[in-house]
Amino acid sequence: MGLLAKIINWSRVKSPWVLHFNTGACNACDIEIIAALTPRYDLERFGVLLKATPRHADILLCSGPVTKQIEDRLKRIYEQMPEPKFVVAVGTCACSGGVFNGCYNVKGGINTTLPVSAYIPGCPASPKAIIDGAIKLLKSLDAESGGKKND
Repeated sequence: MGLLAKIINWSRVKSPWVLHFNTGACNACDIEIIAALTPRYDLERFGVLLKATPRHADILLCSGPVTKQIEDRLKRIYEQMPEPKFVVAVGTCACSGGVFNGCYNVKGGINTTLPVSAYIPGCPASPKAIIDGAIKLLKSLDAESGGKKND
């Protein structure tokens, strides 16, 4: 890996930008994701920054199940993200379809449409669980790139 690639990877691991996308959940996980970004839990202390456009995001935080109506939009947003990109399924609905699984319009969890890098279960997933999942994802990315492991 060249020096430029190492610098780029280091910057992505140390300051990931996330995009939050609700695919049709009940909004409980959305409230918890936003709560994780507030000063009380302060996800920004780890360098995580919420962005409003997929063209600037490294991580896609998805809450809710994939519906037939939202599937194309979700794919389009994922395709607009620069490489390397990661998807995190937040909440039971995003992980498996949850209580909406089996409904006529629901395909299932996010993994039915996109490759998921991390799963954060819970109904709703707590801010502490979201922070823990994000940090574990960042540590695994750092370890993959040859960075030192901090356990």
